[in-house]
Order: sequence, then structure tokens, then C-alpha cells
Amino acid sequence: MKYNPNEIEAKWQKYWAENQTFAASNNSVKPKHYVLDMFPYPSGAGLHVGHPLGYIASDVYSRYKRHQGFNVLHPMGYDSFGLPAEQYAIQTGQRPEDTTRVNIDGGFDKEGNQIAGYRKQLDKIGFSFDWSREVRTSNPDYYKHTQWIFIQLFNSWYNKNSDKAEDISTLVAIFEKEGNATVNAVCDDKIVPFSGSEWNAFSKEEQEKILLQYRLTYLAETEVNWCPGLGTVLANDEIVNGVSERGGFTVVRKKMTQWSMRISAYAERLLQGLNDIDWSESIKESQRNWIGKSIGAMVTFKVIAGDKSQEEKGIEVFTTRPDTIFGVTFMTLAPEHPLVQEITTTEYLDKVNDYIVASSKRSERERMADVKTISGVFTGAYAEHPFTKEPVPVWIGDYVLAGYGTGAVMAVPCGDERDYAFANFFKGQSGMLPIKNIFANVDISEVAYGSKDNVIIANSDFLDGLTYKEGTKKAIEALEKLNQGYGKINYRLRDAVFSRQRYWGEPFPVYYVNGLPQMIDAQHLPIVLPEVEKYLPTEDGLPPLGNALVWAWDTTTNKVVNTDLVDHKTIFPLELNTMPGWAGSSFYWMRYMDAHNEKEFASKEALAYWESVDLYIGGSEHATGHLLYSRFWNKFLKDKGFAPTEEPFKKLINQGMILGTSAFVYRVEGTNTFVSKNKIEGQNVQPIHADVSMVNSSDELDVEKFKAWREDYKDAEFICDENGKYIVGREVEKMSKSKYNVVTPDDICNEYGADTLRLYEMFLGPLEQAKPWNTAGISGVFGFLKKLCRLYFDEHNMIVTDEAPTKDNLKTLHKTIKKVADDIENFSFNTSVSQFMICVNELSTQGCHSRAILEPLAIVISPYAPHIGEELWSLLGNTGSIATVPFPVFEPKHLVESEKEYPVSFNGKMRFTIVLPLDLTKEQIEEIVMKDERTIKQLEGRTPNKVIIVPGKIINLVG
Repeated sequence: MKYNPNEIEAKWQKYWAENQTFAASNNSVKPKHYVLDMFPYPSGAGLHVGHPLGYIASDVYSRYKRHQGFNVLHPMGYDSFGLPAEQYAIQTGQRPEDTTRVNIDGGFDKEGNQIAGYRKQLDKIGFSFDWSREVRTSNPDYYKHTQWIFIQLFNSWYNKNSDKAEDISTLVAIFEKEGNATVNAVCDDKIVPFSGSEWNAFSKEEQEKILLQYRLTYLAETEVNWCPGLGTVLANDEIVNGVSERGGFTVVRKKMTQWSMRISAYAERLLQGLNDIDWSESIKESQRNWIGKSIGAMVTFKVIAGDKSQEEKGIEVFTTRPDTIFGVTFMTLAPEHPLVQEITTTEYLDKVNDYIVASSKRSERERMADVKTISGVFTGAYAEHPFTKEPVPVWIGDYVLAGYGTGAVMAVPCGDERDYAFANFFKGQSGMLPIKNIFANVDISEVAYGSKDNVIIANSDFLDGLTYKEGTKKAIEALEKLNQGYGKINYRLRDAVFSRQRYWGEPFPVYYVNGLPQMIDAQHLPIVLPEVEKYLPTEDGLPPLGNALVWAWDTTTNKVVNTDLVDHKTIFPLELNTMPGWAGSSFYWMRYMDAHNEKEFASKEALAYWESVDLYIGGSEHATGHLLYSRFWNKFLKDKGFAPTEEPFKKLINQGMILGTSAFVYRVEGTNTFVSKNKIEGQNVQPIHADVSMVNSSDELDVEKFKAWREDYKDAEFICDENGKYIVGREVEKMSKSKYNVVTPDDICNEYGADTLRLYEMFLGPLEQAKPWNTAGISGVFGFLKKLCRLYFDEHNMIVTDEAPTKDNLKTLHKTIKKVADDIENFSFNTSVSQFMICVNELSTQGCHSRAILEPLAIVISPYAPHIGEELWSLLGNTGSIATVPFPVFEPKHLVESEKEYPVSFNGKMRFTIVLPLDLTKEQIEEIVMKDERTIKQLEGRTPNKVIIVPGKIINLVG
């Protein structure tokens, strides 16, 4: 019998599919375990060998938990809405729903290229996914629930007293009875107070406008990252070095009316929840930094413009150091701050406007990261210091962000490095005063003193002689007496912009009456994405849905109707924006629990059974995007009684990246001549990526294939080594199509089998670390599997016997059982593969073919190599799948040594060894050794002066 992976794997993949082997039940008596992968975005490029790394790890763990008797939910689906599909549709003239479907299911694109399809690729690797629960976020039967959750958010407010989201009707009841004076809510900053009688006298439109200031999802004018080239708003993590990650287009800051999510309401709960989950400290720290809790004070500086007092205008700043308020030398506003245009004097207006335009071209992330570039402009305006009443010059600078805090800072150069650098850069210019030092016995001639420790305040009137804590408390008390400040906890976390000016996303269940948003009743969901002729914005700049001919809401029939029927009486315009990519991925783990429920995203029974994800595996790039939004939505749904737990993911593991080994050819600059790596010294050459499929394991380039690869290389000349071979250069880089270093799992599976791929990826190194891919190493793993099979069958027949196992056989097996179980529990998958190799080598040396050893070994290896595990299990005469067979129990007694191989020495020189039971006394050992023929021969009739015996260690005869 020959190990034929293609035949074996096809057989068992078919068996699993037909028998629904991995379908999880929502009503099992078994304990539950929920293992989840971050679901993929289905691009046309398909999977490369780096993508399955986390999936293989989660699959090993899932299979192991099934062997342990758990009811395992291990689902898979597709995050199938998004900008890439839309951009591809624009470029190729295809419908994004068509390209997305082909990318998932396989087929042919518009050019006739065959697309493998994510589903076929995943199936080929032998994952134990419960495909009966598959979800696609772009399917209407999925996004109807995304729309429903949006409606719940719109109809909720955050009550600080109860510290949770509540129905908006409870807020309306308070307004009707007593107005908003006593309401303790997370809401807009500028709230006008009103009484109950005033509320009741407001028109319906006035009431709706006020409620928008409290709702958890709301419309507001917001500073956004606008990308004209893509015609949409981008999130910060979609921008790299000031340009869009997709396409490299310019991004500018712009004010737009957008839907936003009041995630800031959950800032403290998001922060505290990190203490209750088993995540890596680096991911937790990323989230803590993003949430950015700061304790300090809000201070108002009254504005003075020229000679005209504008006391009704105030600049609010949040500071973590109110104790340093007497060190304020100047103020800096973000270029986008609403007061800039109002307070800037005529003399400085042109400079200020030019600076605003220039800064709008830099993303927030770029502005935060760039600490070296110092820029700013004086506005000509001054603010009044709350205590000294002295004028404080007001500047604008792009190191201050409109969306963080108040968009303004009180600059204390003696205590802050960035303020210090700014003051020194503009030293001597109009509007820049000398730096004030308010720290006793601290030299600030060369650097600011930013520490809060060992600080004694000086030159600060009533704060003189106080420490940081004492000074902070007293400064806040004094500000409150002046009615110009108060103590406050601030968060860096800002409300999340929830609108995108694109087509391929979830439609909002929203129509507009007199410009105010109205929610479509949940019973009429989903509101399905309409057909459009083109996916670009309209000629007058509206989002792509502005091109839809059927996109209006009829409140009489409760249906979407032709746009030209809008009469603003019974038929109204629908929202033209769509939801962002993170909408559908913010609750998908709960949809898996009850994927076919048409009425709700999951039943209470299903949610109560599965509760939350026990193990979540995915990339660390989602640290502050997906993971933060997911936690926010989960907490909101918990508040409203829909989610059973506060946190969605108990344990999180980030897999590292598998890197590609790129190949480089070297072209002599200005020519079409390529020089072998060994010949490039002293030549002016340009390294160019070559497709790794043209290079063998010895780094030799197939020159003819390379010349046929591209038209411009057809007539290329090659300077090779003396042996006629062209050697490429190698470099480890990110695996990417653009670097031509992609290895597809399909190729590996076809040549070596999926079990080899799975074992090799786990063998490469610790799961969390990045590691380079080297196809040359995979043959060793393939050889190991063939050696494993030779324990079970030879060229013709099964050779497994019922003979009793030896002690060595049992020791090898139980050493492996213990090691593999410990490794899986600790996610140290690479060392398990090493142990498998040791085990098979030892059993081969021992000549072991005992069923008592080889049957449990098939179970132990099956989480890693499930196809061969199933095949061996079947060949051993078992029926059904190996998938739920109990994992072998480790028996420590088989690892307890009962014998010892002693070195026997004469005058310190080892002459031979002897195997003796470990429970012998010194006297018994001595008696056996002295009677041994080898001892008698060594002594030649002499009697040793001393016999030294240390039981379990040494035997030494002296003299």
C-alpha cells in the first residue's frame, strides 16, 4: 500500500461534507467550546500559504476539544462588503456582487481567468468548519440584522446613572416631565437647557433635533478623512503615509454631515473590560492607548481679539496638568477649530487660511506621528489668563487635533516637550512670549521638565510650594470658583464615523423627512442594495447611491420605489451613504450561533448556550479597529438584553505572519542584460522581483521561463556563472502578489497533500511569531508522513498486530500523548510536530507494529493531520469518523523508569554498562556486578579496595 494523499484527502473531505461531521448542535448535553477565526475578506487573489496559518491552529485546537468530549462550534464565513470589491468593479466594469460571489465560490472573471474560490481552497486544507452556519456580510439575509442593530442604536441613549444604554423612550419621558436639567447622559457638548413645559411646547422637528444630540447613533457635522480619488471617507487605519491604502490617493481633512456611533459612551467600560479577558498584553495596551484615559481639568480662556473684548467667546481646553496653569505661555488651536475664523485678525488671515489648506492634506495619524516637523501660524488674537488676566497669544498648529479633547491646548513649554519645541522654534516672532518657568529648582534652559514626580510649583501665586497633586486640587477649586473650569476625566477615544460615500456596503434603514432621519420599521427589513449603472459618485458629488433610479421610501406601501416619485408627503428620499466595512463584522460571532434564524440575529436560547467565543484567533492589525468596535457593539447588545455576556472574546491569540522568500534578478542599469548574483560585484545593477515559481531550491533561475514571462524580457541577455547557471538573490519579505513571492496552498496540497501543509505550517515556529516560508523544507514533513504510514502498512498489506506492546513502546506513546496535549493547551503547536517525528523514529527503531500503540497514535496525530488520521483509523477496522473518538489518556506510570543503564567504571574509567532494576539496594547491585563475567575479566583475580555505588547513577570499582 502506498501513501497517496490526494486520494485519501478527497475521500475524507467528501465523507465529512456528506455526514456533516463537524456540525455543532445548539442543544447538546456536552459542554460547549466556541473556537472562532477572524473571517476573511474574499479578494480575487485567493489564499496564499500565509493565510491559513491561524485557521490551521484553530482547527487543531477545535479537533482536540472534540476528542476531549466538547460540543465545538468552529464556523467560517466571509466579510464580503468593502471598498476593494467596489474599486475592482469600477476598474473592470463588473458588479461587485458578481466578483465577490466568484471570489468565494470560484469561477471565471470578466477576462476569463479562473478564480479558485475561497471555499474550495479552504475545503482542500481539511478544516473542520461547520459550513452549515456560513455567513456572508453582503447577503441581505445577513445585513438585515446589521440594519436592525443600527435601528436599536438610534433608538437608545446612554444613561450615566445606570451606566448603560437605555431606550430613547425613557429619555423622552424625563424630558416631558422635568426637561433635561437633571439628565446625566453621554451627549453632545453644547446642550441647551430646557424645562418640561418647554419640551412639550417644542415642535416635533425641534424635539427630534434635540434627541439627535443624545442618540447612540446620530447625524453630525464631523471632521473626516476625505479621499477625492476614491470618493469616500476613510478611517484612520485606511490611510498610510497621508494617502489611501487602497490606490495611494491623496486624503484631506474635510467637514461633512455624517452618521456617527457614540462609542465614547463606553470608553470606561471598554477600558475596565480589558482586565477580565485573556488577551496578550500588547493588544490590551494598544486598546488602552487608543481609549486614552486622562484625569485633569476643563479650563475656559476668555477671548480678546484686538481691542474688542469677546468675553462671550471662550476657548475650552482640557489639561492633565492644571497645576501648571501659571506657566501658560501661549495657546494652540487645531487648524479646523471653529473659532479660528472668528478670532483671527485681518493682518494674519491670509497666512492662517493658507496654513489651514496645507494642514488639511495631512491625515490625523500623520500629524500625530510626526513629532519632528514644527509648524504653526499666529492668529493675531489673544485669550485672557483666568487668574493673572494677562493676554495669552493664540496660535494654530497641526500638532493639535480637532477631534481630540477640545481641539485646543494651553501650552506650558516648561513642562511639555512639544510646547517647548514650538516656543523655541517661533522664539522672537510676533505672538510668541518668553517661556515661563514655574518649577522650583528645575533648569529648563535646554529641555522641558515633563515629570509629575518631585515637582514643587513656583512663580504661581497661590499654588507656590505645592506638589503636583496638591496644586492640581487647589487649581481646580479656584477655577470652579471663577466659573472658568472644573475637574474632568477625558478620553482620547472619539465617536466613530459610520458613513461611507460608496456603494458596496450595508444600506442604512433610513429615510428623510424635512432633512431629519426616520427609521424604517424593522418588520420591513432588509432594505436591499439597489442596482446602479455606475459605482462612482454622481456628477453633483452625491454618493454612488445617488445614481439609483429606485431609491425612495413609500410610507404608505412600506416599499422602496422609484426616486422620481419623491413628493416629501408620503414618499421620501432614502439615505445615500452606506455603512462602513466594520459594521457587519461587529456582531458576526453571534450570528454564527443561529445562522438561519430569519426573525432575529440569534435566539435567546442559542445565545444563552454559546454565550461568547472561548478562543479567537486572528491578526494583530485589528487591535484597535475591529476588536474595539466588536467589544462596543457587544456591550451595547448586552445593555439592551440581547447579548448574554459583557465581552465577546474570552481568549485572543494573534498569529504571526508567514513571510515570503522573494527572488531577485539583477539588471544592468540602462540595458536589458541580467547578471547572476555571483557576478554583480562592481556593476551598477537594479534588483527586480522575479516570480518564485521560476526558481528552484538551489536558487537557479529558469531563464527561458523568465524570458517568456513578460514581453520586455523576451530579448534579454543573461550573464551566468561559469557553470552556465543564473543564480538569483533572495530576500525575506511580506508575501504579496506584487513581489511575485506568493505560494498558494493549492499547489502544496496537489503535490504533497493538505496534511503535509498543515504539519509544516505548524512546524515553522511559534504561532505568534513571523516566520519565512521555505518550500524546500516541506519535503521533510512529507517524508515523515510516509514513515508514519510504514508503521501501519507495507507495500501490500496492513502490518499492525495484536501483540502486546513493550515498555519502550508504551513509554514512547505516553510521552507523545502528554507532550501533544500540553502543547495544544499552551498553543505550542510547533513542538508537537517535533514530538511526532521523535515518536515515529523511536517506534520505527523499536520495530513496533502493535495495535495498542498505533491506534491511539492515530488519534493523537489526527488534529494536525486529520486525513491520514481518518484513513489509518479506518484501516485499523474502526467505523465512523475519528473526529470524536476520546483523546488517549496519559498514564504517568509508563514514564516512570523501572531500570537504569549503569556505567561500570574501574578506577574512574568506564569499561562497560549494565542494565539493572532501580529498586535494588547497594548490596544487591554490588553482588550482581561482582559476579558479572566482564568484571571478573577486568579484575584478573584482584580484589578492589573500594566499591563505590550511587543507586541510579554510578558504579566505580577502585584499586
